[in-house]
Amino acid sequence: MDGDAVKLGPKVRTIAVKPATPDALAPYGRFIGRGSGIKPGDSGYYGGKVAISRVAFESDDDTCLSVATIQPRPFELEHIERHYKHTQAFVPLGGKPFVAVFGKPTSGDEPDWDTLEAFRFDGKDGFCMHIGTWHEFPFALEPDTDVIVILRNETTKNLLAKDGGEAHGDDLSKLNIQKRTGAAFRVAV
Repeated sequence: MDGDAVKLGPKVRTIAVKPATPDALAPYGRFIGRGSGIKPGDSGYYGGKVAISRVAFESDDDTCLSVATIQPRPFELEHIERHYKHTQAFVPLGGKPFVAVFGKPTSGDEPDWDTLEAFRFDGKDGFCMHIGTWHEFPFALEPDTDVIVILRNETTKNLLAKDGGEAHGDDLSKLNIQKRTGAAFRVAV
């Protein structure tokens, strides 16, 4: 019977999608946008016509702002990663919705696989994760979904150093989920 189980493929874990709210995201990071609850302040210029909401972003070194264009892909997690030196942020452009999966920071080498959560963003608000928050790159719900990504350049270099489908460096642990767990994690959209 064990041989039959292997032929059927990996076990499947399903992660339900919840609405993204400031309270729901608090264990993972900060909500960015009008729905964040951060009170904007006057910029001091332009006669009060420019208000600024300051969101804390932490990085101890060379930081990069880029735009990622995401296409819809199967709602199955391939990798999960975390960063040790910065609070990575994703900010939508164009108002297209997306789904993000998070795991709370852990002291071990892997996330708590049983507590991963998925959140649907409406395309108006983004997020800035706490240092060490486990996450998968967001899933687009519509073609050509653009998001601003803010991260350290060291992370980009760490991502290039693939080893057996994973990448590791001083600022990154990117794990291959199938290899680590033997399970397929699917997001129930």
